[in-house]
Amino acid sequence: MPGGEEEIQKIEQRMSRPGFWDDHEGAQEVLSRLKALKTLLGPVRKALDRAGDLEELAELARMEEDERVTAEVAEEVGGLLDEIGALESATLLSDPKDRLNCYVNIHAGAGGTDSSDWAEMLLRMYTRWAEKKGFRTSILDYLPNEEAGIKRVMLSVKGDFAFGHLQSEIGIHRLVRISPFDFNQRRHTSFASVDVVPEFEQDPDIEILDKDLRVETYRSSGAGGQHVNVTDSAVRITHEPTGIVVQCQNERSQHRNRAEAMKILRARLFRLKEMEREKELAALYSEKGDIAWGNQIRSYVMHPYTLVKDHRTGEEWGDVQSVLDGELDRYMRAYLEKKRGAGRGAEGGRGKSSGEGL
Repeated sequence: MPGGEEEIQKIEQRMSRPGFWDDHEGAQEVLSRLKALKTLLGPVRKALDRAGDLEELAELARMEEDERVTAEVAEEVGGLLDEIGALESATLLSDPKDRLNCYVNIHAGAGGTDSSDWAEMLLRMYTRWAEKKGFRTSILDYLPNEEAGIKRVMLSVKGDFAFGHLQSEIGIHRLVRISPFDFNQRRHTSFASVDVVPEFEQDPDIEILDKDLRVETYRSSGAGGQHVNVTDSAVRITHEPTGIVVQCQNERSQHRNRAEAMKILRARLFRLKEMEREKELAALYSEKGDIAWGNQIRSYVMHPYTLVKDHRTGEEWGDVQSVLDGELDRYMRAYLEKKRGAGRGAEGGRGKSSGEGL
């Protein structure tokens, strides 16, 4: 990626010039761009070096007719192809917001206790996916169901391009299985909604009036430290004009929870404004659609056969357990490729929005 290398050099030269830091906001934007470029190019350099080493090793195996080394090279090439696939996915993340951390909101939908259990399974799935990526996660809000599972949860995910990847998960997720909560062992269908918003490094330019807010405090519940259910440190903020509700109970301090909740509210309002402008995923984001049949973006079928199918892209895989263990990259990549293709179609004047078909 010679173009990227040249841009890194230009940015570093610019940073060394006098007066660069006088414009703090502009300097931060440049630093963000530099970080994104280095994040992308680092793995590319590593893959190129690995390819060169394998080429030399393959030539040596051919000359010596060593079948053992040949088999070793073939195995290594398979791993390299996986790396290249991940790098190709990274090229699909071109929006400045893609590189940001994010918040993942999961709500149980139609299906009773089964749906609450399904929401908890999704929480585990995204946590496992983040662990595989080396991302950091923490639970900011958690409301358990009385019998099993969770009614809602907010997960913070911190890592390069966290939002870029996880934006593919926005929508209704459907599970079909033999219910562990049904004495008659009947098949049940459960639903849960997933919403993802970026965590901005600087607050977006969104005006929030105090008169538009209803702020409530309550005792924390569910996953947390020893302070849970001890003090009224948890904070719930309702933005009256839009009806958006945000909660945070991760910190001991009510002040810190309120600050984090306001940060999340700004992000959600920015996202809502953006989607109204682009006419993209508005129904899913506002959650006006029912979390039930007919609105799902992806189905996870565990009975009578096993299959995970994304209804937007057609991507499917029969290993349901691997997906639930966090193997989501194939679905994320398919979504990003479809989104890029739709975007190009719109630029070409065909009149399709990037959200068509969702």
